[in-house]
Amino acid sequence: MRETSRLADIEDNFIYKDILYLDRPISLKHPRQDRLTRAAQFSPFAALSGFDDEIKEVERTTSNEIFLSDEEKNDLNNKLNNIKNTKDKYISITYFLKDKKKDGGSFIIKKGYVRRIDIYNNQVIFKDKEKINIKDIIKIDIIDNNNLL
Repeated sequence: MRETSRLADIEDNFIYKDILYLDRPISLKHPRQDRLTRAAQFSPFAALSGFDDEIKEVERTTSNEIFLSDEEKNDLNNKLNNIKNTKDKYISITYFLKDKKKDGGSFIIKKGYVRRIDIYNNQVIFKDKEKINIKDIIKIDIIDNNNLL
């Protein structure tokens, strides 16, 4: 019984006791929202927008570029001349792609048929129109057409 008397004392001394048990006001201008729409207002948000992307960018690793010796460069030139002089060579090229945001980059392996070698722009152009700069090439493997099956 003491609890009820305490609550009664609190309610008697409460400043807003006149509105404590009133029904919720209903607006004529703004109709009541359904639960999903109302819940969307309270959904979590990213206070630091883009912060997760920045963390992922910092965690991403890149490789250092490999510089070829003169002997390796001569070997690549011989293979490029061989490809240029014969048609429909299926090759595998390993090249270094520089990263746009960080120092370093990644090594990419491209396989396919070569359309032509553009000497003026120093590019190897594949039949699927992908272009690779010759200065970025690290390794060329000429694959025998009979072994493709």
